[in-house]
This record gives sequence, C-alpha cells and structure tokens, in this order.
Amino acid sequence: MKIEQIYTGCLSQGAYYIESKGEVAIIDPLRDASTYLLKAEKNQSKIKYIFETHFHADFVS
Repeated sequence: MKIEQIYTGCLSQGAYYIESKGEVAIIDPLRDASTYLLKAEKNQSKIKYIFETHFHADFVS
C-alpha cells in the first residue's frame, strides 16, 4: 500500500493519494487532477474512489 500526502502551500491544503493492488483512492482532491492521473498511469493503477472529508471550494468533486 502506498500513501502519499500531496500538499499545496498556496492554498494550505493537503490531499491524500492511497494506492493498493492497482486501485487508487483520493481524499480531499485538489483542483488540478493531473497529479493523480499521472501517478495512477505511471503505476498502472485505476482511480476508483474519491472521498471528501468536508465541503471546500478548492476541492474537486
């Protein structure tokens, strides 16, 4: 299992990329989805779940 925090300083926001057995979960995604897409593609994994812990204008649903 891989767990990685993706943090953006300009918004003081952290998101999490969790990968296990070829499936990916994203927690509190940032606006720019390219980071997640590139990581999943590189690891030949599929983004299957997206979780928001709370509503925020900077998240992508």
